[in-house]
Amino acid sequence: MKNRLKIAIQKSGRLHDDSIDLLKACGISIDNGKDQLKAMARNFDLEVFYLRNGDIPQYLKDGVVDIAIIGENVLIEKGEGIDIAEKLGFSKCKVSMAIPKDTPYNGVKDFDGIKIATSYPNTVQSYLNKNGIQADIHLINGSVEIAPNIGLADAICDIVSSGSTLFKNNLKEVDVILKSEAVLAVSPELSSEVRPVLEKLVFRIKSVLRARESKYVLLNVPNEKLDAVLNILPGMKSPTVLPLAQEGWSSVHTVIQKDSFWEVIDLLKLAGAESILVCPIEKMVL
Repeated sequence: MKNRLKIAIQKSGRLHDDSIDLLKACGISIDNGKDQLKAMARNFDLEVFYLRNGDIPQYLKDGVVDIAIIGENVLIEKGEGIDIAEKLGFSKCKVSMAIPKDTPYNGVKDFDGIKIATSYPNTVQSYLNKNGIQADIHLINGSVEIAPNIGLADAICDIVSSGSTLFKNNLKEVDVILKSEAVLAVSPELSSEVRPVLEKLVFRIKSVLRARESKYVLLNVPNEKLDAVLNILPGMKSPTVLPLAQEGWSSVHTVIQKDSFWEVIDLLKLAGAESILVCPIEKMVL
């Protein structure tokens, strides 16, 4: 029997959906029936385990699974000794300190001597230790935001995405402890037999992630303005320049990073580029 790489992903929720989408983008087809806790990939040496997010770090430590797609915040809280192979760029959130809206906030020293409710006691304790603060941590699993309203705590530490949950519970975010995203985590017990499969998977993931962060751009430029346009383009190595049927014009092909896309496009137009065509990239293999 072939050595299969065992991967854990969240059983349900947004991180589950994003993880499945990533595996599909990597060309991996999974036989997944409803409510299955384990499934095989049809075209890759991969076995998928659907687990509770909070349980995944222990499965990694014990070597029950080889790798996992998990929130970095959970790994920081429960995954000491577990390495990160790749940051995945989705399921982004913050772990933040929050207090009642009508409570004044003058800085981290305000947490000294108060009660803090959280599902992330280790993360909070590290934050308090770093800042020389003594506080009473109350561990709560779920519905942390209600703690100040029922007198259980003076402040909370929890995941913040849009901030709407804090607002609904009359709380305000006052300090960000850490920023988190989904990561590919690797078990310290990973065997040498499955490492080649992991390397193959990481290669595919990197190709998908590069493509998601880039746009393929084609544009037409009068030859007298070509040098000015080429000086703007960041290109992977160098832009491709092809002559057009119309004399005195060239077509330029290049790749632009998504985070600087509009700034570069504005500069290209000012430099004389015309008929700019932008295309998504499915994969980018280097």
